[in-house]
Amino acid sequence: MTASQNLTGKVAFVTGGTRGIGLETVRGLGRLGAAVVIGARDLQKGQETATQLKQEGLNVEAIACDVNVHEDHLAVYRHLEQQYGKLDILINNAGVLLDAESVSVEIVNKTSTQPAEQLRETFEVNFFAPILLTQTLLPLIRKSEAGRIVNLSSVLGSLTLHADPSAPIYGIKTFAYNASKTALNAFTIHLAHELKDTAIKVNSIHPGWVNTSLGGAKADIDAVEGSRTSIIAATLPDDGPSGQFFYLENHLPW
Repeated sequence: MTASQNLTGKVAFVTGGTRGIGLETVRGLGRLGAAVVIGARDLQKGQETATQLKQEGLNVEAIACDVNVHEDHLAVYRHLEQQYGKLDILINNAGVLLDAESVSVEIVNKTSTQPAEQLRETFEVNFFAPILLTQTLLPLIRKSEAGRIVNLSSVLGSLTLHADPSAPIYGIKTFAYNASKTALNAFTIHLAHELKDTAIKVNSIHPGWVNTSLGGAKADIDAVEGSRTSIIAATLPDDGPSGQFFYLENHLPW
């Protein structure tokens, strides 16, 4: 996969873009020339982030977007339609891990006692929110010459690896988080199939084990490195993959 290095004239929207992987994804897309809109649950934080990135010479702005609030999705649609008339890149980056403090701590499998509310809250953010946001913004993505939808999944969503005792992730049974990412992968496959005859590409990506609040202190890469796969998926060429699950150049098993 060879990513484009020039996004001049392209418009990107990134959820959860004020910190960690999301922030570095915004920065990376901005450095390639895209106009990037940050979706921020805390608008003040979003505006502060946008100001910082503008000082770096990037074309970035922020808009209020709690991914769980459909009215915010509609407001984002209206803003993008009025200001840009299209959307080229959607990065569904926002997500939560509620099963554990992070995946760097020792994980105890609590599937049989997982609180229903924890499951629901996890799926609201990690599964339902990206679906509903994507559905809302898809008419604008259809106006792009080469729309790209990137769903931030995780290797922890791989059922193949979770069933393999020899896999490195075999012991990380954070049920709510893992299941929500498996479900998000299903959305990727189904939407990519629906859009297979268009110029829009839909992919799930694993960012790596990243040193963020979710990945924890033992993680082996920083947020800059963790943003690389998102940027690759956002800038795929016309003959690039769709409906796939990958980390950097490597395809991952479902």
